[in-house]
Amino acid sequence: MAEQLSTSFLIPDPDGIDQAAEILRDGGLVAFPTETVYGLGADARNDLAVARIFAAKGRPRFNPLIVHVADTVAAQAFVTWSDTAETVARAFWPGPLTLVLPLKPASGLSPLVTAELPSLAIRVPAHPVARALLEAFGGPVAAPSANPSGRISPTAAAHVAAGLDGRIEAILDGGPCGVGLESTIVGLTDAPTLLRPGGVATEEIEAVLGASLATPSGDDITAPGQLSSHYAPGAPVRLEATDKRPGEKLLGFGPVRDADLNLSPTGDLIEAAANLFAMLHAIDDGHSPIAVSPIPETGLGRAINDRLRRAAAPR
Repeated sequence: MAEQLSTSFLIPDPDGIDQAAEILRDGGLVAFPTETVYGLGADARNDLAVARIFAAKGRPRFNPLIVHVADTVAAQAFVTWSDTAETVARAFWPGPLTLVLPLKPASGLSPLVTAELPSLAIRVPAHPVARALLEAFGGPVAAPSANPSGRISPTAAAHVAAGLDGRIEAILDGGPCGVGLESTIVGLTDAPTLLRPGGVATEEIEAVLGASLATPSGDDITAPGQLSSHYAPGAPVRLEATDKRPGEKLLGFGPVRDADLNLSPTGDLIEAAANLFAMLHAIDDGHSPIAVSPIPETGLGRAINDRLRRAAAPR
């Protein structure tokens, strides 16, 4: 049985940032806020530290991790850069976009990070606390979402504590996450491919590229967030609900009657994305089925629906 740790809450002031960076240097795990969701960080070069991420989350080893770095120059130390990567990074970094690029030989990263794939998922976050931590640490931080694998992603420090208290060294409490959905993942090892919709709308990326993003062929796991069952509450989920059945709780969108919670009464997809995981945490009692109103399949609605379909998938 794994040793029970005393998980500390750290304030994101200079002392708290320094403490968090020191924990990472010592091979420990620190949950920290990004603009998307809270990440569970470890030194991406330390095999044991990265292995502890998988153990703390109960995450399957074949599911690769995203590496967070301070800037584009830092990213280029680990991946083979391209003109397309430069174009997209200039448009969206720092921000909620992850690029999957060919891994450089002798990158120094733990092979656990990439699940021994020849590519690496990497991003430059925009959240000021994440950026301060990366600067203080001075190296690459592997960080999937800071929650038990397959469960609802955390958008507040309390969500992290509910799932990982006693399994990690510290939680750097930076308040609620603004975007509320994980990063969009675009594969650039071949033709630009949408591997996971997320915090940057697909249409925005396609406008920058001047071309449509391809879709993955086959069922191989090539990036985080591709498992069919993921982001799941304890209770079953019913999608495209136009009514509220007996015993259900209704997560509404738009002008919906009888909603227990509403992602956005005005039908604002940005507001709905920011509220999605927090409201799933709040509405889930573990047994009452959750019905969810229809969400438009445009803009951030595509990412919201992706998360909801995986939350509703058979487990």
